[in-house]
Formats: sequence, C-alpha cells, structure tokens
Amino acid sequence: MLDLDLLPEEYAVCRLPAGTSIPAELLRGPDAGGLVSVTWTADEVSIICPADRVPDGAVVETPWRCLRVAGPLDLALTGILASLVVPLAEARVNIVAFSTYDTDYLLVPAVRADEAVATLTQTGHRVTV
Repeated sequence: MLDLDLLPEEYAVCRLPAGTSIPAELLRGPDAGGLVSVTWTADEVSIICPADRVPDGAVVETPWRCLRVAGPLDLALTGILASLVVPLAEARVNIVAFSTYDTDYLLVPAVRADEAVATLTQTGHRVTV
C-alpha cells in the first residue's frame, strides 16, 4: 500500500524540437507553483509543467492531473510503479509516468482523475486529494 497525493494543478505534457533551450519561465523554480520535469533526448525535449506555464511553440497534450507517491523512496525498492500502473491499465486509464531521485509521479487525464483515484483506492492505496 502506498500513500499518494493528487496535486491541485492541471499539468501539460509538452514536446519541443531536439536542441531547444529550456524556456526561462520554466526555470523560476518551485516558488512559481507546481512541478516541472525536463527530459532531453537526441530526438526531442519533453517537458511536464503546470498547464499555465506551457512554453511557446510546444506541441501540447493537456489537461492532466498529477499523482505523487509520498517519498522519499529508497532507490532499491522494486514494484512501486507496477503497483500503480497495473490497476490503472486494467481500468484502461492512460498514464504518463516519471520519476525523480526521491519519488515517482503519474499523470492521468484530468477527465479520468476521479476514476484513477477510485481505482487506486480500491487496490489498497491511500490517495489524498
């Protein structure tokens, strides 16, 4: 059983072309509200950010809600994401998962957030909304 928090903001999943610099408005830090995750690859720059901070020119999928696993989690733990993703997959709730050093996050479509919370609760997880 895991403890999760449903974060209050709506989030966006964004794609910028490979090599794009991180827009300054995303570098304002946690005082600006919400979380920001950036992943660079040879093919793209992917950004997860609050829906009101989407970079200009990005391809955007929105709105998403974010579930945060209460952490910090020991990096040696196994099965954390599986215990969340499997029941959501069985309920046919699509997700975007990402991790930080301290914990794991799941994005679910905003229109399916209540269903995701109910599914996770029914499988024994505790979700604070």
